[in-house]
Amino acid sequence: MRIRATVAVLSGALALSALAVPAAQADGPDGLNLDKTTAAERFGTSTGKSAFRAAAAASALPTVSKVTVNAGKDITVGTTNAKTFTVSVTAQHATGILDAYVDLWHGPDFEEGLDGLLMPNEDFATCTAASATTSTCKLTVTAVPGSDLYKNALAGTWKVTVGVLAGDESVYWNDYQQTHRVQRISKLTVNAAPEPVKKGKTITVTGKLSRANWETFKYAGYANQSVKLQFRKKTSSTYTTVKTIKTNSTGNLKTTVTASVDGYHRFNFEGTSTTPAIKAAGDFVDVK
Repeated sequence: MRIRATVAVLSGALALSALAVPAAQADGPDGLNLDKTTAAERFGTSTGKSAFRAAAAASALPTVSKVTVNAGKDITVGTTNAKTFTVSVTAQHATGILDAYVDLWHGPDFEEGLDGLLMPNEDFATCTAASATTSTCKLTVTAVPGSDLYKNALAGTWKVTVGVLAGDESVYWNDYQQTHRVQRISKLTVNAAPEPVKKGKTITVTGKLSRANWETFKYAGYANQSVKLQFRKKTSSTYTTVKTIKTNSTGNLKTTVTASVDGYHRFNFEGTSTTPAIKAAGDFVDVK
């Protein structure tokens, strides 16, 4: 079994020997191969530099100063459309930066328990030098519901692997660089009735909170979730919270308020680790 590199920084002879280890593999549904790339597979020894020469030339290991996934935002995926996002790595080395690598993986451990893997679309990163020693390298990654995201349990926190290849072939590789969230897209509706309504009468506000199901390719109700009912006067631009209620077993919402002034009613869901926050568009009620 390959030794896990929790802070894997490799250089020279050490790098070339460690790069030879096999990739971690796991099988997903219907034979989906979760074959996680290693430093050897990504960077190899393309220049043919010997281990001795590489070790002699390396004055320091590459360092990583910044990693950005999807511009720092959660990755949200629906039921049908693939989601492509950008990842970037800013790294430094005295001999410059040649390439970088990023993947996202899910599971307790990438050797045992790996059940999700999102790999870059490109064979090589596009690296832009800020100086002779520092570059920012970019890649894109695509997540496909029902394929890469084949089960709902994959929603939540993923680990991020980062690798960097310097000009002298020294390598930085960390399978636990940071974490990032992959979420099931949410939908939220609202309807306030009757319209119009007399002042002092009851307004019934209904709606539904649902989220993408990656297994059925449909949106299903999100049960037992706290949602805020908010109101904005016609003459105001600010919503205030009236009350907090919970969705029922099918994601439906229902509550009542007393009509007072013209304005907009909406539901506001603040999100969970697996499902993004969402606000329904306000529904206007004319109070007579």
